[in-house]
Amino acid sequence: MKPGPRNLITDVAGLRVGNAADEGLRSGATVLLGDRPFTAAVHVMGGAPGTRETDLLAPDRLVQEVDALVLSGGSAFGLDAASGVTDGLRDMGRGFAVGDQRVPIVPGAILFDLLNGGDKGWTANPYGALGRAALAAAGEDFALGTAGAGFGATIMDLAGGLGSASCVLANGVTVGALVAVNALGRVCDDEGRFHASAYEIAGEFGGRGPATLDPEWEPYGDRAPGQSTTIAIVATDAALTQAQATRMAVAAHDGMARAIVPSHTPMDGDLVFAAATGAHPLADPVWDALRLGHAAAACLARAIARGVHLAGDGSLPAWRTRFSGG
Repeated sequence: MKPGPRNLITDVAGLRVGNAADEGLRSGATVLLGDRPFTAAVHVMGGAPGTRETDLLAPDRLVQEVDALVLSGGSAFGLDAASGVTDGLRDMGRGFAVGDQRVPIVPGAILFDLLNGGDKGWTANPYGALGRAALAAAGEDFALGTAGAGFGATIMDLAGGLGSASCVLANGVTVGALVAVNALGRVCDDEGRFHASAYEIAGEFGGRGPATLDPEWEPYGDRAPGQSTTIAIVATDAALTQAQATRMAVAAHDGMARAIVPSHTPMDGDLVFAAATGAHPLADPVWDALRLGHAAAACLARAIARGVHLAGDGSLPAWRTRFSGG
């Protein structure tokens, strides 16, 4: 397993990512856009999710493809970021055809960042504009760390952030992950060693080796229920049905559990979308599907660590401030 040329989810050909953020608000949004509609699925394991249009991602629904996926800060207010993306896509003539109308299909998920010190005293919801700006910025290269949906994110004791990673399998299939890390749990130990270190490639998040696990983990600080969520997308250029994409999303949650301790708590809204562009048919639908799930989990674990590793200081100190001297 080796990373793609960018080590980003956009190593999956036909996908682009855009970020937008408001420094005063200390929040932002991120959009994953396909050059054309793509198969998508979702799996939720956290106890406090916030979502839009995820019901239509079940394998028995009429619409099997989407135009974009959105990750946003802002808690329930942030769901409006997907409305901004929908408006922008409509202007582009994109969307599911219904008679002479086009209806863009844009599922989304949000994280809670309302208590991070930013100015939340708006009179009009700002997230629609952030979503539209993220769509306009979509490209193959994009910022990580304090960017997009991860701009105001936190974990239990550090600044969170936006992370991404990719890999190319021996069969030529590419897998990538994109994640906004805003977890109740921890991603590293007291020495700054990441729990995801077993999956690290070429020192991509510090190369510090394996973390020490604390079996007596206890929350500290003033983190309260409902303030945490890690939201992610895993993507591939393989041809998958919606049911197969769902299984890839399920498997990818293993990567979240390997990188965040604890994860999938009743207080987190942990969620993984899956996206498949369909460029490469699976030669072996059984074993290749298993390989895709494993690769998605490994990429997601790496992306989580990269998001925190690259974050800047916010309402909590950054990893690089605490462990690398700034």
